[in-house]
Parts: sequence; C-alpha cells; structure tokens
Amino acid sequence: MSVIIRENKVEDNAILAKIIRTAFHDFEVSCTDGTAYSDPTTDDLYSLFQTEKSAFFVAEDDGLILGCCGIFPTDNLPDDTTELAKFYLSKEARGKGIGKLLLEKCLEKAKHLGYKKVYLESIPEFSKAVSIYEKQGFQYLEKPLGNSGHSGCNLWMLKNLN
Repeated sequence: MSVIIRENKVEDNAILAKIIRTAFHDFEVSCTDGTAYSDPTTDDLYSLFQTEKSAFFVAEDDGLILGCCGIFPTDNLPDDTTELAKFYLSKEARGKGIGKLLLEKCLEKAKHLGYKKVYLESIPEFSKAVSIYEKQGFQYLEKPLGNSGHSGCNLWMLKNLN
C-alpha cells in the first residue's frame, strides 16, 4: 500500500458518507440517533470543514478512499480545545495503521492551529478506535464537553497536546 493523507475535496463527500455509515453497520451499532450516522453534515463534509480553525483529511491509496478524520471547533468547547471528528475507516483499511496516520495528522494540525487540547466523543461499539485513542494518550471524561449534537455518544475523552 502507498497510502497518502490529503485534505478532502468536495467530490469525496458521497464516498466518505458511505464509509461512515457502513462502519455503524460493520460494528453492529444498534442506535444511530444522535451520532454521525444521522448527522446531516455527514453528507457534506467538505462544506463543514471549511469552518475556520478546522481541518479534514482523507486516506487514499491509488485513488481508493480508505477513511477520514478531522478536527473541528465545536460549539461551546474552550478556545484552546478542538474536537476530533468523523474518524472512520473502510473495512479494507482497518488494522493496517491507516487510522494511526490519520489521527497523528489531525493532532499535528491541531498543534499547528494553536490548540492545546483535543476532545472526542465515541461509543463502546467502536472499541478498536477507542484503543487507538487510549494508546495516543486520550483520557476518559465523566461527561461531554461542548455541544456537538451527538447525544448518542457516551464515551468522552480528552488529550493534552505537548
């Protein structure tokens, strides 16, 4: 594999929405309300990530889109904190280190944009992603921060950037 990590393009929207929603089926998530699955912004990630102090990256191998991950200044987060958002991989990309590449690119960009902390929300069914977060130094929180609109998420984590 010769995976590249690049910024997203408007033409990526449909395949990324499919990758995100397919992940919920792959991991047998029973309730998708209040998650990225039902979030209307999932269908137009390009426009969403035009927001100031945000970034969105795509993993690609020879023209095949494998996954995505971004950072976003979610409403009501502290000014020094961004949210890790829309981190999903296709089935073909899982377990190959591609998620780690995407996550590290987002953490690097967060530092570059002046953020001191990265927040995320997830669900227990995405345990493989959660283990990546733990390995990268994210710590569990008792309650959510900010206002992502993802009330279906019940795992919240925060990482201090050094």
